[in-house]
Amino acid sequence: MVTTWTTAAWFLPFVIPIAIWVSWSDMSTMKIPNKAVLALLIVFAVLGLIALPFADYLWRWAHFAVVLVITFLLNLVRVMGAGDAKFAAAMAPFIALSDWYPFMFLLGITIIAAFIIHRTAKATAIRGMVPQWESWTRKEFPMGMALAPSLVFYFLIAFFQG
Repeated sequence: MVTTWTTAAWFLPFVIPIAIWVSWSDMSTMKIPNKAVLALLIVFAVLGLIALPFADYLWRWAHFAVVLVITFLLNLVRVMGAGDAKFAAAMAPFIALSDWYPFMFLLGITIIAAFIIHRTAKATAIRGMVPQWESWTRKEFPMGMALAPSLVFYFLIAFFQG
């Protein structure tokens, strides 16, 4: 991966609580709060100036724009929810372009694992611990439960590879 351990070290302490917030919110309400999306963008806007070379920092805003357009179109055809689309776009600047393929592989694994964990929890006594969660009764999968951790895993891999 191109992302260095120092870049990961700058972002991780701020991305982890946002990831927990997004995962919890999406499981409990089937919504990713706009404030969480904005918080993630603010983290990139501020820390990206410190953690990345300035040219990379500027180019990574294009990642946001491209992913926003793609996920907006996916939302229009009902492949993904609006909150998922906005959060994926907010995640995009954090991912180095050359890490796109490994990140998509990581995201795929995370989606499968999160789906299995969610459906297993839904079918067991774990559901009784938070019976009010909307994700238990909906057919749709709370994608924030996979999107947010995939960004954390991306930085953890970069951190420990360094």
